[in-house]
Amino acid sequence: MQSSHTPLSTWFWGAYLMTTQVPGQSAVQFQRQLALSRYETAFQILHKLRAGMVRPERDAIGGEYPVEVDECMVGGETRGEGRGTHHKSVVVGAVEVRSRQNDGKKHRRHVYAGRLRLRIVPDRSADALTGFVKDNVARGSTLRTDGWTGYPGLPEIGYRHEALTLGGDPDKAEAHLPMIHLVFSNLKTWIKGTHHSRIEPKHLQAYLNEYVFRFNRRFYPMTAFHSVLGIAARSVPPTYAQLYSGEWGHAA
Repeated sequence: MQSSHTPLSTWFWGAYLMTTQVPGQSAVQFQRQLALSRYETAFQILHKLRAGMVRPERDAIGGEYPVEVDECMVGGETRGEGRGTHHKSVVVGAVEVRSRQNDGKKHRRHVYAGRLRLRIVPDRSADALTGFVKDNVARGSTLRTDGWTGYPGLPEIGYRHEALTLGGDPDKAEAHLPMIHLVFSNLKTWIKGTHHSRIEPKHLQAYLNEYVFRFNRRFYPMTAFHSVLGIAARSVPPTYAQLYSGEWGHAA
């Protein structure tokens, strides 16, 4: 916000809209709602706010909670390159599986998704996948994965590993990895609905960061508003030139 020509009130309204509206904001919607004269201004404000959505000292997830880990392909339509999808990226995710007592039902517990982490990785190799796990999941946690060859080394680095070969069976997938598959489904729906699948690969991590931020604070929208302002005040945001050149490396 420092040295910005945009009024401070616009920054506050922008942060409020971005964090409290359930589907989020595309740059076009943002420009219209804040009455900004240029699309580029809306785009830059949104990305500067996204830069404040990753807390540098955030804790590792897991610990007492099991964690589901899996990968998916994320990509969308691109202009001028024909029909279909292009430039798909490999996204790996990890989500806690939590439970609580159902109100009024003594012997039934409600299972729900806890904290989430998402990252673009170059491939599905063991180095990329275990590197993501080590950076984001507390040692000693129970990890649930499919039978992919990128995961067998997890017990050697301090994790309890529950792997199951799914073989394309949707019933097995639903039973073993229900939470992370639901996360991926909702992520793709959000990208397609709010951003119309037009996210450049060089900016995808920023959108993943926004999704994680919103997901982890979905029960407390006003906490999300205060959090993004607090983190943004301590973060170095990208410049316009860095964003458009691809020079800026989004935190992961």
